[in-house]
Amino acid sequence: MKFADVFIAFIMVAVVLLIILPLNEVIMDILLTINLSLSLIILFVTLYVKEPLDFAVFPSVLLIATLFRLALNISSTKLILGKGSAGRVIETFGNFVVQGNLVVGAIVFLIIIIVQFIVITKGAERVAEVAARFTLDAMPGKQMAIDADLNAGLIDENEAKRRRQRIQQEADFYGAMDGASKFVKGDAIVGILITIINIVGGIIIGLTKMGMSIEEVLERYTILTIGDGLVSQIPALLISTATGIIVTRAASESNLGRDLVKQVTDQPLVLILASVLLFVMGFFPGFPRWILFIMGAGMAYMGYIMMRASKEALAAAAGQEATSENVLEEMRKPENVMQLLEIDPLEVEFGYGLIPLADVNQGGDLLDRIVMIRRQMALDLGLIVPVIRLRDNIQLDPNEYVIKVKGVEVARGQVLPDHLLAMDPGTVEQPIDGIDTVEPAFGLPAKWIKEHQREKAEMLGYTVVDAPSVISTHLTEVIRKHGYELINRQDVQTMLDNLKEKYPALVEEVVPKTLSLGEVQKVLSNLIKENVPIRDMVTILETLADYGNITKDPDMLTEYVRQALSRTITLRFVPDKKAKVLTLAPELEKAIMDSVQQTEHGSYLALEPNKVQSIFKSLTKELEKFTSLGLQPIVLTAPVVRMYFKKLTEQVAPDLVVLSYNELDSSVEIRSVGVVKA
Repeated sequence: MKFADVFIAFIMVAVVLLIILPLNEVIMDILLTINLSLSLIILFVTLYVKEPLDFAVFPSVLLIATLFRLALNISSTKLILGKGSAGRVIETFGNFVVQGNLVVGAIVFLIIIIVQFIVITKGAERVAEVAARFTLDAMPGKQMAIDADLNAGLIDENEAKRRRQRIQQEADFYGAMDGASKFVKGDAIVGILITIINIVGGIIIGLTKMGMSIEEVLERYTILTIGDGLVSQIPALLISTATGIIVTRAASESNLGRDLVKQVTDQPLVLILASVLLFVMGFFPGFPRWILFIMGAGMAYMGYIMMRASKEALAAAAGQEATSENVLEEMRKPENVMQLLEIDPLEVEFGYGLIPLADVNQGGDLLDRIVMIRRQMALDLGLIVPVIRLRDNIQLDPNEYVIKVKGVEVARGQVLPDHLLAMDPGTVEQPIDGIDTVEPAFGLPAKWIKEHQREKAEMLGYTVVDAPSVISTHLTEVIRKHGYELINRQDVQTMLDNLKEKYPALVEEVVPKTLSLGEVQKVLSNLIKENVPIRDMVTILETLADYGNITKDPDMLTEYVRQALSRTITLRFVPDKKAKVLTLAPELEKAIMDSVQQTEHGSYLALEPNKVQSIFKSLTKELEKFTSLGLQPIVLTAPVVRMYFKKLTEQVAPDLVVLSYNELDSSVEIRSVGVVKA
């Protein structure tokens, strides 16, 4: 059990025991001080809350505070009637009000009781009753408005549920306040009765038991009664005031003090008119002229300051409006249409239901994940991923997202923000309840499950990830697939400038002496397209420097670079140095080489359609064998054939890894498990 629960239970039992157990004067002083402090805290909280539901426990607090105050009243009555003394706090309050004159003190005390009972308590009770009635009457209309927004698609089911719950909480709160205000009223009545009992009982006990004169009895017990009444009525007055404030508090973006100052100072003319009236009153005989003149001058000055501030705010607003108009005018100019032609290299659009995932203020961490994706791509492929633009798009479904490359959609998916995605890695025997779906990055069957099902799903063998992880994984795979489109000449120039600080001679030999910037960019793009890292720019440039004078064909230069990066390629595709591969039949390799046509724009493959279909059929059959064995398909060819076979198979297997013998390290153990025939 939590500490707060234990503490509240202890307080409730202790309050009941106060009514029964006798207390000495020191403990009474401590408890009365606690009561006064508690009342002040409650009042200050009601002043600073923005709306009533921010202090939804107020009805329960009001009941506890009232019960505590009644228990103290009973305990103080036992001390007054039993000992003729009730501690320093009560006696000090009584002497402070009486000031040596019992009649005046009694009248002041009576006035305080009347104000507390008739004005504050009755008023707060009436306001709470009316607020509860109007809140209950407005519930059907609010429910209909929520249903209308839900049917129109303006809000989702979760938002509708939250709003309905809030309406129910408001009804419960004002209903509880209506009932709790009856306790305040009863407390005020009991306070009056206890006061009468203290005076009458004190007179009887003082005359009969203590042998005091009538004057001594009246003075002693009247002071104690007034002090006891004040000690109980002042906290009651504070809590009654807090009750009136919280039930009359309208929802706002700020607290009561700020709202009061803002709404009063928004009307500076009111202060000026009030200052004029004070000046006029100062000329009437008998009024304290200097006080009225000082207050009138102060109000006039405040009104002038506020009026000047209001004019400055209006001028600033007019300036902003003029600026906006100028901006619109600038946008209407034909030359500014060029800004509309800019396209982001990579962007992600969200439905409004997924905005919290990317909003840091709502706890979203998708931006941090995107930063990590860019770092991962730089470390893994050596690719400089451009800034990824995140946008909301109301035309999408609430839980849908779209990934675009250069303004064109390349992928889309749907996630449920308040669910987890459970994927079967192939070892799960017992299914789990959930919403059937497809993992967007790899197309695997999966289920959306609730948070409380996570532990069960993991025990069953499911791989469980949250919604941001699904989006970031999908985005990572899109970048891998389309990374070759993202690398441009400016990125290549940035990499060359960075490399030039350590290897200036190498960079100058390649660009621009041997190859152009565009030719280097095409080679790097070819490497990234086949998932070959380009981090080793020194080896890449040295190879281009060696063969750039022999050929300018980017495809041929790419083959030379791949052979130079044999260790990198081996580590990436055959990390365990044991390669199970498909090979090409000798007649197929010969047929491919015989079909290569050379032109001034490069070389291409010219095979007969029937032979191409035969190759595809054989390749598909062999790939199915690999898939059934759970292996990554790798095709191993002769160096002169690799490039052409890769281009040929991109139509049916775009992700197929095609390597040449020269691209594998000599230590790799190669085992052929299939042959592709023509």
